[in-house]
Amino acid sequence: MRGKLMTNWMKRIGGIVAFGLIAAAAVWFAWPQPIPVDLATVAKGPMEVTVDDEAKTQVRHLYTVSAPIAGKVLRISPPRHVGDQVAKDETVVAVMQPTTPSFHDVRTHEELLAALGAAEAAVTFAEAEVKRLEAALAYSRTELDRAEKLAKTGAISQGTLDKARFEGDTNEAALASAKAQVEVRRNEKAMIQARLGQPVDDDVAQSDPACCIQLRAPVSGRILKIAQESEGMVQPGAPLVEIGDPLDLQVVADLLSTDAVQIRPGAAVRIDGWGGTELRGKVTRVDPAGFLKVSALGIEEQRVHTEIDFVDPPEKWSQLGHDYRVIVHVTSWRDDNVLTVPVAALFRTGDDWAVYLAKAGRARTTVVKIGHRDNKMAEVESGLSAGDRVVLHPSDRVGDGVAVRERSTH
Repeated sequence: MRGKLMTNWMKRIGGIVAFGLIAAAAVWFAWPQPIPVDLATVAKGPMEVTVDDEAKTQVRHLYTVSAPIAGKVLRISPPRHVGDQVAKDETVVAVMQPTTPSFHDVRTHEELLAALGAAEAAVTFAEAEVKRLEAALAYSRTELDRAEKLAKTGAISQGTLDKARFEGDTNEAALASAKAQVEVRRNEKAMIQARLGQPVDDDVAQSDPACCIQLRAPVSGRILKIAQESEGMVQPGAPLVEIGDPLDLQVVADLLSTDAVQIRPGAAVRIDGWGGTELRGKVTRVDPAGFLKVSALGIEEQRVHTEIDFVDPPEKWSQLGHDYRVIVHVTSWRDDNVLTVPVAALFRTGDDWAVYLAKAGRARTTVVKIGHRDNKMAEVESGLSAGDRVVLHPSDRVGDGVAVRERSTH
């Protein structure tokens, strides 16, 4: 009887223990577990805010050789190539020929032939007039000699002698005028013959040095661009060759106007993204006027032209050339001792910035005042202290008072 009673008590105790274990397990699984989060420490240190954008290198003083007249430029490349060294006023970078005469139609051709016949007749008439006046001049000179001899003997009067002299002078002047008319008619004939001429072959034109214009380099440097490589007709002012000194290099960037207002000449610049080590530069000019530029996505943006000089010696960037792509980081603000918090910890609560401060294992919503910031860090003006731990990238599960624990990095 006693043994049976002990067995019943043991069964009851076992049931109670099992029920207690089940209840404890249910409470354990139902109890809210701390949410694993990434934490960051608020600390003091240097902070730099930069304006980052794409830019390109550019030769500071670029010279463009243009066509001085309308005509045909001979092939430039070859003999010249991009990168060739040129000397000021010595190296011929381009050669131009006059415009080739155009063909004329049958009617115009017949008209010119008729004009040429008239010009030839005019030349013949002028030459005949010269011969007539030469004969008249010879006769007047003979009469003058006879009159001078008779005047010495008193056989004729002084008036007759003067008339003979007058006739000789008049015929001499008329002869000179007739000879000039012959030259005029011959030139008119040559002009019509030139209009009748057909286009001249290139080989014939090149054999005459007087037919061409040689364009020489205005400065010493290298050929950076050949705008007109092949032979062709060009108009006055058409660009042919660009020349500059590759060591006279600068960086130009078209920055957003909202970023440009934060930059002053002399600001430090870091230059990278060109395939070499990071370079140092400084802003030399920010244009006072902007311009409209449409981005690759079709967005209209107001941009400002900004010029940057290299601070490092040419040995570090000598492999860069004209129109190379680079990335610039222009410093708009810097402080060597500022309290910072990662931007990834910030979120909006109303009109204020806030963070989740991890304190005693729970997340506490803390409003902070933010100053300068960049893509990674933000300056804390109030609301946090050095050493505070804040939640990075808070999810929707994190809220004020929620238990949190730092996620293991292993």
